[in-house]
Amino acid sequence: MGTLINVAAIIAGGLGGLLFGNRLSERYQNTLMMANGVCVLFIGIAGALEKMFAVNGGKLETGGTMMMIGSLAVGALIGEWLDIDDRMEQFGVWLKHKTGNDGDSRFVDGFVTASLTVCIGAMAVVGSIQDGLMGDYSVLAAKAVLDLIIILVMTASMGKGCIFSAIPVGLFQGSITLLSGLIQPIMTEQALNNLSLVGSILIFCVGMNLVWGKMVRVANLLPAIVIAVAWAFLP
Repeated sequence: MGTLINVAAIIAGGLGGLLFGNRLSERYQNTLMMANGVCVLFIGIAGALEKMFAVNGGKLETGGTMMMIGSLAVGALIGEWLDIDDRMEQFGVWLKHKTGNDGDSRFVDGFVTASLTVCIGAMAVVGSIQDGLMGDYSVLAAKAVLDLIIILVMTASMGKGCIFSAIPVGLFQGSITLLSGLIQPIMTEQALNNLSLVGSILIFCVGMNLVWGKMVRVANLLPAIVIAVAWAFLP
């Protein structure tokens, strides 16, 4: 149920964004995309700092640095080997053709950027596990509200490709819900903290791409999330 609500919210946000975006000139759409990118940057920064810094005895301490470096380095190598970024773009091109949007030059970029923004993060994993094990979809319902707003703004500035981010969200969260019994023991508190830290850094990278153009092949860094979870079990 939680994933269905999330998918419906993304579609609703996308349709609202299309209605809103069609009333804006290209100049307004570009400024809106920049504003959206800045927001995504700060969401990523806030999430990363929350997991990296802690106050202990009145002193500010940092943690997770080695895990972050190791996860991103190994994850980048695996991601480049698998070339996830190119595969996502190929899927976006296929969707663009199948949905009759061959004339939309922003379709693929919108699809990939929006998909990465709404799929990465601990809420998707934790919420899907809770939904699968206990039927509690409250976390995914909260995520759905956030995603609705994000996709509405993204669609207004980047076009209808953003709406189709509902597909990877449905596949990703639905798979976790179905496999929640197997995944739940792995998601210890430390594993979730690692996932949140690395995931927030990837969200920051998405924001960089929105503001400054495609600087980081974010999809090729996705394996870093798996490495971050595995790092929690290293002795």
